[in-house]
Amino acid sequence: MGWVSLFAVLALAAALLAVLRLPRALWSAAGAVLLLGATGYALQGRPGLPGAKPKPQVDTIEVAPEFVALREAMWGRFTAEWQLETTADALLRQGNARGAVQVLLAGVKRYPTDPELWTALGSALVAHDGGIVSPPALNAFNRAVALAPRHPAPRFFLGLGYVQMGELSKARAAWVESLALTPPSARYRRDIAERIAVLDALAQMQAGQAPAGGQ
Repeated sequence: MGWVSLFAVLALAAALLAVLRLPRALWSAAGAVLLLGATGYALQGRPGLPGAKPKPQVDTIEVAPEFVALREAMWGRFTAEWQLETTADALLRQGNARGAVQVLLAGVKRYPTDPELWTALGSALVAHDGGIVSPPALNAFNRAVALAPRHPAPRFFLGLGYVQMGELSKARAAWVESLALTPPSARYRRDIAERIAVLDALAQMQAGQAPAGGQ
């Protein structure tokens, strides 16, 4: 079972590299890390033995530049909301998810009808809750959708939260709705469509089917 798990992890990691849209420059480095890990496992690992308990560690929280750029493309920059989101991003990078949530809670308290801040709060709560779309996070995203029912951003970032927790069918549903709300001329439309295509390919791979040809 150890080798099966290893190959499953490698396949899933490769798929998620595409889903999460890491910069192309990092793909080779990430692939090298995966290959190095697999080689080390082959040379030193003992698949028949149970895994050792991981050592606790304090981790920072990655704020992917690609998603910051996508958020700015959807909502804009240099606004009051942008300033609060930038502050929350900095706190997340320090591993202070609670601080990020507090900043955005203060934001929605001051601007309770702002869908951008409710969306950002939902994303911060996902980070705070360990990559889970918890009830408070879902409530924040739902508030954003209710305030801006025709805007693609709340549904897109809800879908991203579902990707983080491994709920790929829910992620796809949210991204399909986001794409439907995206203007044809929006420069980020292709980004959303590509992520949906990757989820479809991953679903086919998990079902043991070859990916269908592009349309």
